[in-house]
Amino acid sequence: MDFSLSELTQASENGAGEEEVRVLILGSGPAGLSAALYAARANLDPVVLTGMELGGQVSLTHIVENYPGFPEGVGGMEMVELFQKQAERFGARIEIDTAAQVDLSQRPFRVKTYSEKIYLAETLIITTGASALHLNVPGENEFTGRGVSYCATCDGWFFKERDVIVIGGGDSALEEGIFLTRYADSVTIVHRRDELRAGPILEERARSNPKVNFMWNTVVTEIAGNGSVEAVQLKDTLTGEERKEATEGVFIFIGHRPNSDLFKGQLEMDDQGYLVVDKLMRTSVPGVFAAGEIADPHFRQVVTSAGMGAAAAMSAGHFLDEDVGFSA
Repeated sequence: MDFSLSELTQASENGAGEEEVRVLILGSGPAGLSAALYAARANLDPVVLTGMELGGQVSLTHIVENYPGFPEGVGGMEMVELFQKQAERFGARIEIDTAAQVDLSQRPFRVKTYSEKIYLAETLIITTGASALHLNVPGENEFTGRGVSYCATCDGWFFKERDVIVIGGGDSALEEGIFLTRYADSVTIVHRRDELRAGPILEERARSNPKVNFMWNTVVTEIAGNGSVEAVQLKDTLTGEERKEATEGVFIFIGHRPNSDLFKGQLEMDDQGYLVVDKLMRTSVPGVFAAGEIADPHFRQVVTSAGMGAAAAMSAGHFLDEDVGFSA
């Protein structure tokens, strides 16, 4: 479903399914729920549109070990539930809905959802995060859900006593690869370079795990099978030599792209599509703020996203306090 800005404006003017809100938050990951908590405590009555997945990427993470206050770690979904419960305790409202179109040309900002409701927002906090990148090789789309996965936590159970490969060399690839050793007989990390980008602790854990193997200077050029994944075609990045490797599972963790398509032509972005914000989380449009991975191509951690969300909510509150002449 898609809506033009003129259709969005016309629907708003007709008063169909409208709601005026002081703070509207798009996204329900750590940034969005932290923003909701801070905005709610400031009596700003925030509304959170969850997006397609409550909690964002962290909800798919088996365990988070580097968030302060959880010395034994905490499950990703459990963390999301705690964030949500705390925000709702102070009055934040969580709506299971997704923004389909936005108009930032004037205030109140108009946001239409896939349920065709229109929100008129005095301020907007964008925390729509980023999505997993695809290899874009033959067989990837065909076998997604039939051996190709982007979430070990979601699908690892289906690969008990099987041999799988993990593509990538960053923290996510190693975290998910180590998690897969709970089920798989072997996990082979395939990386296009000869050294990892992951942190040293994760690298040490992976190297010391007897089920984890490494395949260096190698890329996957094709995923093959008959009904489900049976093999991958590999290419050596140094020699160009190609070979086929049998496997029953392909887990892809090669990075993410910001979920910023809704805001193209309306907000300033960098060359990768991340929203540009200043130190107060302000975007190029006054009254619109952004936090978390939608505006963070560098750190991409739960703790930094949560901090950015809190900062965005505080800035939104200050903006509303100073904007005494505005009447929605």
